Amino acid sequence: MTPPTGPRRSAVAFIFVTVLLDMMALGLVIPVLPRLVMGFEGGDAQAAAEIYGVMVTLWAFMQFLFSPLIGALSDRFGRRPVVLVSNFGLGLDYILMALAPSLAWLFVGRALSGITSANISTAHAYIADLTPPEKRAGLFGYLGVAFGIGFILGPALGGILGAEDPRLPFWFASGLSLANACYGFFVLPESLPAERRAPFRWARANPLSSFGMLRTHAHLLGLSAVLFLQSLAHIVLPSAFVLYVSYRYGWDERTIGFTLAAVGLGAMIVQGTLIKPAVARFGERRTLLAGLGAGSLGFLIYALAPVPMLFWMGVPIMAFWGMASPALQSLMTGKVAPNEQGRLQGSNASLMGVGSMLGPILFTQAFAYFIGPASPFALPGAPFLLAAALLATAGAIAYRHAR
Repeated sequence: MTPPTGPRRSAVAFIFVTVLLDMMALGLVIPVLPRLVMGFEGGDAQAAAEIYGVMVTLWAFMQFLFSPLIGALSDRFGRRPVVLVSNFGLGLDYILMALAPSLAWLFVGRALSGITSANISTAHAYIADLTPPEKRAGLFGYLGVAFGIGFILGPALGGILGAEDPRLPFWFASGLSLANACYGFFVLPESLPAERRAPFRWARANPLSSFGMLRTHAHLLGLSAVLFLQSLAHIVLPSAFVLYVSYRYGWDERTIGFTLAAVGLGAMIVQGTLIKPAVARFGERRTLLAGLGAGSLGFLIYALAPVPMLFWMGVPIMAFWGMASPALQSLMTGKVAPNEQGRLQGSNASLMGVGSMLGPILFTQAFAYFIGPASPFALPGAPFLLAAALLATAGAIAYRHAR
């Protein structure tokens, strides 16, 4: 198998754009969705916060439930129809949320968004189809760049559009998704030949039984534990970051936004420029271990920094955590057959979905306890200490199973 050239290069570029637009569309609604929920609740911030938390969990649950199904369908019918249908469905879903007349309809929209956003796993399988194992880490790194750009641009643009109308970002997100689906209809080739496809079985599409393939190889099972732990640790940023820096440093929205943008930009630079040379020089295992170590150290600095200047010193260190995911994805895809890539990515997405469901409760409760009167000592950085411990544990497992 040769590296993507010609039509394959165009296909990989389209997958990059697909992930970018999916993440940008998701980021567009982040600043306005809580405000929209608050409007339905008559301005009651406490009630809106509780409802919004349920929405976040619902979105993650749909990802967990449907990612294996979408992965199994892509193994049976090919990647192209799954990617295009998901993009088209996501565009229609944003229209539904833009027009939602009640909270019930907004919940339906978020559930459908979780289902259709599960096509990210198919994007990873598409890359695995087109590239040899030794080239995958670099391309997975480029997908990480797409994630970073989407999460930097999306919330910023969503805030600007939402200032005019809280429903306007949903319309814009719909336009992005539908335009991408139409473009892909003409330029996206199929990456999985018919002779390499696997028959569809409901057992493979079950989010619980789909984990069975992770047990087929001892090292694959160990790597899946690494994936789960680092995915769980990542949830500390969207769930506890704002609470922590507001409480400890008194930061306003502008400072918070600037810092989050710096975190995303740093990860994007690392994934876009350092993954390929790092893997070529040190191998996937050492690159993975270095990324996990940098992430653990970065979270430790976040947790213990008494002043903002020391906190910001952790940002460039944290950026090197971005090397871990592409190296891990490359290691895992090299351990399954070509007709199982979709199933693997579906199982991986379900693992990350479990982390997305557990993380918000785990980290927010840890923060609340250690700043409350019941705590034996004040430790507002407890969520980040917990995240650092999770990554350190992931590193210990990777040291053994990533050989």
